[in-house]
Amino acid sequence: MAVTPEDVGLSSSQLARIEAVTQKHVETGLVPGAVMLVARRGKIAWHKTMGFRDRAAKDPMRPDSIFRIYSMTKPIVSVAAMMLVEEGKMQVSDPVSKFIPEGRMKVGNETTENGKAVLQLTDPAREMTVQDLLRHTSGLIYGARGKSLINAAYIEARIGGRDASNEEFVAKLAKLPLRFSPGERWEYGVSTDVLGRVVEVVSGKTLGEFLNERILTPLGMTDTGFSVPSDKLNRAAQPWQMPESPPMTPRFDVAQKPRFESGGAGLTSTMDDYLRFAIMLADSGEFAGKRLLGNKTVDFMTADHTLARPGRPPGLGFGLGFEVRTSVGDAALPGSLGEYGWAGNAGTLFWIDPKEQLIAIYMVQVDDGARIMLRNQFRTMVQSAIIN
Repeated sequence: MAVTPEDVGLSSSQLARIEAVTQKHVETGLVPGAVMLVARRGKIAWHKTMGFRDRAAKDPMRPDSIFRIYSMTKPIVSVAAMMLVEEGKMQVSDPVSKFIPEGRMKVGNETTENGKAVLQLTDPAREMTVQDLLRHTSGLIYGARGKSLINAAYIEARIGGRDASNEEFVAKLAKLPLRFSPGERWEYGVSTDVLGRVVEVVSGKTLGEFLNERILTPLGMTDTGFSVPSDKLNRAAQPWQMPESPPMTPRFDVAQKPRFESGGAGLTSTMDDYLRFAIMLADSGEFAGKRLLGNKTVDFMTADHTLARPGRPPGLGFGLGFEVRTSVGDAALPGSLGEYGWAGNAGTLFWIDPKEQLIAIYMVQVDDGARIMLRNQFRTMVQSAIIN
């Protein structure tokens, strides 16, 4: 149900500022186009579609445009894993090796021998658990996010390539060392991709099949998947490279059905579809009379599971698939204790604020250098729209 912003305690003039700022970004080419939404107290208060779906073709953005959501895949796959926990088929404390033998990995320690950097492999202090995968304390990393020998090994092995199946992915990954012993610290990486393979093994279905059966179909997320069907390609939002800016990370071809169904970054989706997922979470696991998760499971997932572990920014912990705010003053962004959400590599963002009964979603396809600034700007300006 759509209402005016003031009906739910939001400022129309402040939300209009977001529209004006976004229009300037479209005009300069920083943002090709955007679909933005703010809902509060169960009602849609503000929804804007701006700019171009395909800037090169001058094709306008559509409310139902399909975006590469990259890491906003992670919360969906984390929900899938917790469904299996609720069914008693696994526990978050289970070692990953209980389901896939590749979970028994060594830790790589970088030392110097004869003036040359080398890796020495040691046993971890303890085994990697399902909880480690969910909260990114597994020791698994992203190769491009560092310069160590382990990062280089990830890049050389082409970890995450779309031409390997999920089973082949974990087999290749198992030949590489962990960056640190599981549970020792937080570091973002391919943990949720491995979790996707665990979901496959435990459920006996491919990740795509399980997601479709248990999450996407029940929620009516008809435009979400690991590729875009040919009859919907004219709705796919295309990235735009800013002139004279560094080359962006290559974006995957949404028309190609990948062998690798990446649980960490592989889905495409729309504003309406992701809103349905967010409403389910905000309503403690229920959507339109259908219960996907129990109340306590959602509470458990959106609690901070990193505590004092190094690796997280001040004031921002991490739960089971989501960033979670742990304090207001330490973080560099305004917000409420207990709000949670996550973002995607092409600039998409969502968060849910239970205290303020607010859901905000930002859908764009921008380059690497702009995405963090744009997300933080949107987030700050939406928070400023809350007036009562």
